[in-house]
Amino acid sequence: MSEEHTFGVEEEFLLVDADGRPAAAAPAVLRDSPEELQPEMVTCQVESVTPVCEQADELLEHLRAQRAQLVDGARARGLRLLASGTSPVEDTARLTPGERYRRIADHFRGLMDTVNVCGCHVHVGVPDASVGVEVLNHLRPWLPVLLALSANSPFADGADTGYASWRYLSMSRWPSGGPPPYVESVAHYESLVGELAESGAVLDAANLYWDIRLSPRHPTVEVRVCDVAVTAEEAALLAVLVQGLAASARSRIAAGEAAEPVPQEVLRADLWRAARDGLGGRCADPLTRTLRPAHETLRGLFDEVRPQLRDGAKEFAEQTVGKVLADGGGAARQRAAFARRGDLSEVVAFLAGQTEP
Repeated sequence: MSEEHTFGVEEEFLLVDADGRPAAAAPAVLRDSPEELQPEMVTCQVESVTPVCEQADELLEHLRAQRAQLVDGARARGLRLLASGTSPVEDTARLTPGERYRRIADHFRGLMDTVNVCGCHVHVGVPDASVGVEVLNHLRPWLPVLLALSANSPFADGADTGYASWRYLSMSRWPSGGPPPYVESVAHYESLVGELAESGAVLDAANLYWDIRLSPRHPTVEVRVCDVAVTAEEAALLAVLVQGLAASARSRIAAGEAAEPVPQEVLRADLWRAARDGLGGRCADPLTRTLRPAHETLRGLFDEVRPQLRDGAKEFAEQTVGKVLADGGGAARQRAAFARRGDLSEVVAFLAGQTEP
C-alpha cells in the first residue's frame, strides 16, 4: 500500500443518558468491543479508530460500522451516542482510571475542565518525517477552513456560546493548543517539542495538542483541528479533503514550491474567526490572504484538491460538500434543532438521530 494515498480517522463521541447528560459509562459500553473502539480521557467519552484506508468508500464503510457498534453498545445500556464537539447540557466529567490520565490531571490541574470535548483527527501517510514537516507547513494555512467546515459545538453547559466551535476555544486554552509555528526542518520540529516538554507545557510528544502535528506513533501527519462530524459522511469528507491537501502539498514540494509561512499569530486569529463563525460567516482564504464568505473559501479548498482526488473520491466530495452547504454546518443544524422548541432536548435528539443507523 503506497503511503501517498493512505489515510485514517479517529472520532470521539459522548455517551449521554435519556436527559442528554453525559454518562460515565465508557467501560461498560466498550466491554468486549474490538480494539479499534477505545476509552478516552473521561468516562463519558468513547473513541473509534479506523484501519488505514486508501479509498473514500472504504473509509466511509468503516466509519459507519464503528458508529453502529458504538450506538448498539450505548443502546444496550439505555444510553445514546452523540457526535458533538461539546456536551450541549451541563455535565461533570469523571477521569478515566489510569496512571497516564492521572498524571495529566495532576500536571494540568484546572484545565481538565476542558477535556470533555470531541474531535475528529485525520491521519495522512507520509514516507518520512522530513516530508511530513513540509506537508505540515503547506497544510497550516488551510486549517481555518477545515475548522469552519467541521464546526459542531455551539452549545456548552446548557447555553449557546455564540461560537460555532466552542470545542476549539476550549482546547486552545492548553499550553500547546492552537496552530504550530512554521517549521524549518525535522530538527527544528523536534527542538520545539523538546523545549515545550522542558517547560512542562507538554509531558511528551503524545501530549502535544497542536492543530496539526507529526503523529508520535505512526508515519503520518495528523490534522487535529476539526470538531467531530455530525455524520459519518461528513467525517469521510474531512478525511478526503485533508488527503487531497496533502497530495497537493507533495506535488508542490516536488516542484520546489515552498509553503506560505503564515505567522503563527495571524493563523491563530484566523482560527478564532473560523471557530466563531463556522460556515455561516467569513473565513481567511489561504490563497488571497483575505476574509471571504466561508463557503467561497471552502470552494477554493475544493478547487485545490480536485486534481488530486481519485477512485470516486471526487464525486463523493462534490456531493457531500454540496449537501453540507445546502443544510448548513453542524453548528447551524444544532441551532436549528434548538429553535424548534427552545429546548436543548431537541438538540440531543437531533444529534443522536444522526448517529443511529
